[in-house]
Amino acid sequence: MTQQSQGASTYEPEVSRREIRAQRILDAAAALILRWGYHKTTLDDVSRQAGVAKGTIYLHWKTREDLFAALLKREKLEIAVEVKQRIERDPAGATLRGILKHSALALMKRPLLKAVFLRDMDVLGKLARRDYSSAAYTERLTGFKTYLEFLREHDLVRTDLSMRAQVYMLSATFAGFFLVAPLMPEEFTLSDEEIADLMAEAVHCTLEPGRPTRSDELQTISHIFMQYLDRDTAIRQEQYQQEVTTPS
Repeated sequence: MTQQSQGASTYEPEVSRREIRAQRILDAAAALILRWGYHKTTLDDVSRQAGVAKGTIYLHWKTREDLFAALLKREKLEIAVEVKQRIERDPAGATLRGILKHSALALMKRPLLKAVFLRDMDVLGKLARRDYSSAAYTERLTGFKTYLEFLREHDLVRTDLSMRAQVYMLSATFAGFFLVAPLMPEEFTLSDEEIADLMAEAVHCTLEPGRPTRSDELQTISHIFMQYLDRDTAIRQEQYQQEVTTPS
């Protein structure tokens, strides 16, 4: 065995150990934030929950804020992967109604990201404000606008509205269904699946054409949107891997 291969074989297990340990710390942080909220969760709490020394956390992240930011990066990577898988399994998944439905169902399963989306200060405090800034939202919309432009060019969404209006309506519809859910009386309470279906139906009736989408159109828009998701997921994967494998 060469010296180079010896170095590689020594390094790879160490990276794996770091990553496994980082995952355990992040799992502990997630559980505690959901239980007590961001402001009440300390690094001492996280270290006890994870079964590691407090100093070990500093081998991964320099500050408490860095640790929780890494947790949100992991959550965003996981939801991106799930949305991609959902859309791949659904022939109509890349339509506007499909995208909103699958995004909503994935978000409903992730209380931390849901807290970020709803800017729940009790759960995430200032971390929610920082993560959900208008600049960050603008960045996330950049790739989606390319997809929406394609739909407009091929008469797959209404063109009597500006793109600005359509983006606003999509954002308002998505957020509105989440915001109203906890306010509804018990007799009007719906399951996650019902809420996602109604959200998708609202977008379909408001923005999509009345005619059925042809199979060749579905294939094309699916290809375009999957390219966007692949790029987005690759960026999130790289960011997350840097968090869990690079020493602080």
